Amino acid sequence: MSNRTAARLAWSIWVLCVPLTVFGGLLSLLTGSGQIGAGSGMVILLGVLLLTFPTVGALVASRRPENPIGWIFCAAGLVFSVGIFAESYAKYALHASSAPLFGVQYAAWLSSWTGPGLLLAAAFLFLLFPDGRLPSRRWRLVAWMAAIGSSLSALGVAFEPGPLEANRSIANPVGIGGTLGGVVEVLGVVGAVVLNVGVLLSGISLILRLRRARGVQRQQLKWFVYSAVMMGGGFAASILFSSGLANSIAWTLGILGFMVLPVATGIALLRYRLYDIDALINRTLVYGALTASLALVYLGGIAVLQGMFRALTGQEFSLAVVASTLVIAALFSPLRRRIQGFIDRRFYRRKYDAARTLRAFSAKLREETDLDGLNTGLLEVVRDTVQPQHASLWLREPGRGARKSPQTGGS
Repeated sequence: MSNRTAARLAWSIWVLCVPLTVFGGLLSLLTGSGQIGAGSGMVILLGVLLLTFPTVGALVASRRPENPIGWIFCAAGLVFSVGIFAESYAKYALHASSAPLFGVQYAAWLSSWTGPGLLLAAAFLFLLFPDGRLPSRRWRLVAWMAAIGSSLSALGVAFEPGPLEANRSIANPVGIGGTLGGVVEVLGVVGAVVLNVGVLLSGISLILRLRRARGVQRQQLKWFVYSAVMMGGGFAASILFSSGLANSIAWTLGILGFMVLPVATGIALLRYRLYDIDALINRTLVYGALTASLALVYLGGIAVLQGMFRALTGQEFSLAVVASTLVIAALFSPLRRRIQGFIDRRFYRRKYDAARTLRAFSAKLREETDLDGLNTGLLEVVRDTVQPQHASLWLREPGRGARKSPQTGGS
């Protein structure tokens, strides 16, 4: 396939996804409130999140048509868009439309197919990222597990009799009853198990690939894993904290990771600002730990002050919140510096040592007056930070040729 043909096909998929997502959002708004406006912010956000998949897929597929990752994102975006539109159409027809609409049962039936398709896309994304090839030939078995499991799971969803999973008020229009229906149901269950095992194993393959990767590929994998961990960790934490502020924060983090995933993949594959991921991970670790620490101090301070004042006077202490706020404001800068130093020493030891060496040399440079001593110190800094095979310094004296410094360094 030529680059022009690939670009046309990829952007054609994007053009198809946009109206499906937009109309699906409009129908969802009309179903929920009877008018556009109420809850529109969440629907718009969901639409933007879903459209990042076909958008990034079209960008990557049009520029790297030989890499299947772009096409996987295009397919995932199309599945998302079709599923959202079909589900919204069915709900609108059942709950908001004043007249019967065509194909309601089949729209609800179609929307129930999205699960197996998206899990299959996730499995192949983990297996093939970032170069479009399997880590080794032995991972073909996992790819076949995901493909066969997805097919069997979709078969079970498509022909299982009874109410549809996507809409329990609608019976499956093509459901198969009797003995054959039981066989189809068993195959669907088996397929779902095989598919989920395939997704799990493909995730393990991504972790193993990250451990072995070096150079550009390692940076690409860092982008992908960063967004995947953010999404998976956020959704997992939202299940752990079923209600309250922690649940809202975790759910927001999961949604953010869901949005960042295709963007991070696009950055990794197109290699735009690829090495910025190290700074991003560093800032995430620092400010994530800082936020958690300050939150514990804030809540602990309120609890302790309230308890002490209640024990002494038997009344609530209304200034506990103010006092705790002042404490975390005073702790912010010193605590951030300590956390930054700890993370640099623990996870970025080589860069931390290099920065410390350069700071020491800068302090020495302000006081050094001996040229030979300065040459020696400069070579030592180069050897400790850059770690070359050999290092030497050449100086040009006024009116004479170049003179090589007697000091050389190597590692």
